[in-house]
Amino acid sequence: MPPVLDPHDLYAADRPGMLAPAVQSFPARVYVPNTESDTVSVIDPATYKVIETLHVGRQPQHVVPSWDLKTLWVNNDLGNTLTPIDPATGAAGTPVDVHDPYNLYFTPDGKYAIVMASNDRQLVFRDAHTMQQVKAVPVNCAGVNHADFSSDGRYFVVSCEFSGDLLKVDTASMTVVAQQKLPMADAMPQDVKVSPDGRTWYIADMMANGVWVLNADTFAAPTLLPTGKGTHGLYVSRDSKSLYISNRGEGSISVLDFATGALKTKWWIPGGGSPDMGGVSADGKVLWLSGRYNAEVYALSTDDGHLLARIPVGQGPHGLCVYPQPGRYSLGHTGVFR
Repeated sequence: MPPVLDPHDLYAADRPGMLAPAVQSFPARVYVPNTESDTVSVIDPATYKVIETLHVGRQPQHVVPSWDLKTLWVNNDLGNTLTPIDPATGAAGTPVDVHDPYNLYFTPDGKYAIVMASNDRQLVFRDAHTMQQVKAVPVNCAGVNHADFSSDGRYFVVSCEFSGDLLKVDTASMTVVAQQKLPMADAMPQDVKVSPDGRTWYIADMMANGVWVLNADTFAAPTLLPTGKGTHGLYVSRDSKSLYISNRGEGSISVLDFATGALKTKWWIPGGGSPDMGGVSADGKVLWLSGRYNAEVYALSTDDGHLLARIPVGQGPHGLCVYPQPGRYSLGHTGVFR
C-alpha cells in the first residue's frame, strides 16, 4: 500500500484542496442513494438543489468511490448489481453483476474490492476493476456492514449489526483472525473509523446510543462513550482534529475531540431529523448527511453546526457520497481516503 504521508495522522492527505490529479476536473456533486426509490439524487452543492435523478438497481445503499478515484459504484443491494457512475459527466453506466453488495471497501494496495455481503454472511474479495470474485469468506455473524483499516493496512475491523459482533480480518490472507461480541445484549454496531494516530477505533452503535472505543491491536473488550440516540455515521474533519458522529434517533450530531477522546459539543438539526450516513465537503466547511426517514438531506456548517440547507430527495436516502474529495486513494464506503 502507498505509505501514509504522516505516521501520526492517517488523514494527512485529506486536507482542503489536496485533490488528486484524477479528480481535479470533476464537478462538485453530492450523490444520494434513495433505497426505497431505487434512484440516486444528484445535488449541486453550490445551489443546494437536486439537478438530476438517476435510476439505478433495487435498493441502492451506498455510493462508493473506487480505489483509483475514477468511478463511483452504487451498491444495489437487493438488485445484486453495482451501477458505475462517471464522476466526470455524472452519467450512469452498465451495471455489473455482484451479489448482495450492501457496502463496498477496497484493500489499501488497490488490488481487491471487498463486498460486505450482509444477507449472504460473507466478505467477498473481488478484482477491484473487473469485480470478478477472487475469494468468498464466510463469517460467523449477522449483518456485516462497515469497516476501517489499520494504519499499516495489515488488518481491518468489521461491524456486524444484527448479531452485535466485531471481526478482525487479516488483509493479505483474507481470513478472520479474531471475533468478539460487544458487551451489551442488543448491541447494533454501524460505522467504523480509526483515529488519526491509528491507535483508537470508534464503532457507532445505534442501540447503545454511543460509540464503542476499541484498541484493535489487542482487540480487548471496548468501552462505551454515550453520544446520542441512534448513533450511526462517523466522519473525520479535514484538519484531523474532530470526529462528527450522527445520532439518527434524535436528529443531532456529536463532535468528538481526537486529542482528548472527549465530546466537545453537540449540534441539533432544527425541527429534528434522522441524520445517517454522509461525508465532508472538499474544503471541510460543510457536513452532508442523509435523512434516512425524512426523504431529505442535511447540509450543516462545520463552524458551528448550523443548518445551511435541507434538501428533499427520494425515499430512504442512505450512504450519500460527497465528491470529489481530497486524498490519494479510496478505501471505500462513502469516502474513506488516505
